[in-house]
Amino acid sequence: MLEVRRARDIHPEAGGWFTARWHFSFDRYRDPRQMGVGPLRVFNHDQLAPGAAWPMHPHADVEGITYVWKGNFRHADSLGNDGVLQPGGVQVMTLGSGALHSEQNASQTEPMEFLQLWILPDTPGLPPGIQQRQFTKDQRGGRLLQVIGPDIDALNVRQDAAAVYVAALPSGTEVLHAFPSGRGGYLYLIEGDLVVGQDRLSTGDAVKIREEPELRLRATQPSELILVDVPLGFTPVGVWAR
Repeated sequence: MLEVRRARDIHPEAGGWFTARWHFSFDRYRDPRQMGVGPLRVFNHDQLAPGAAWPMHPHADVEGITYVWKGNFRHADSLGNDGVLQPGGVQVMTLGSGALHSEQNASQTEPMEFLQLWILPDTPGLPPGIQQRQFTKDQRGGRLLQVIGPDIDALNVRQDAAAVYVAALPSGTEVLHAFPSGRGGYLYLIEGDLVVGQDRLSTGDAVKIREEPELRLRATQPSELILVDVPLGFTPVGVWAR
């Protein structure tokens, strides 16, 4: 089953130095119909003004994923990590037993955009840690590039082979993704025009995917997308069970 979500229906937020689109219930936005897909509980598209920064703030028991879309993303955390990722950069921060972190625009002149996802881990209270890698547009050109998951070149999250793919598809390119039984996911068209099954997506549209053995994607103009593949039968444990 494919449930298309149009860009106009995704919750917008603005705070002067940032704008965002929150796909699922998050912070002060609450919608019981939009609680994620399986263990994927947060999916935000954030834009920070030049020089802006989210102050240090705490999280626990989530696998926090960042995908840099435009500009230069600077990270800092209470574990002593820092650094800058450019477009195509991916970060996974295990926030198990708790840590502070800050997302910042490293440029004083250009805006910065990134996608932030939270996937709930299969085990609560994990030691906090960070992984990150810089991927290029050429690497994701014309194919679904696995940036998170069991692929040997990908980063990992602690959740039943959960995977994240990104793609830069030239016009006319078609790609397929198979979902084993019991799995589904979420597709977000960051930019472009895409045919998914019988539906046509435009920039900012998204799709919830359940009980769909195969997803066929065809770009009708140059398109950038992100696809999340997760188990649907996830049962929260520990802190998430309360």
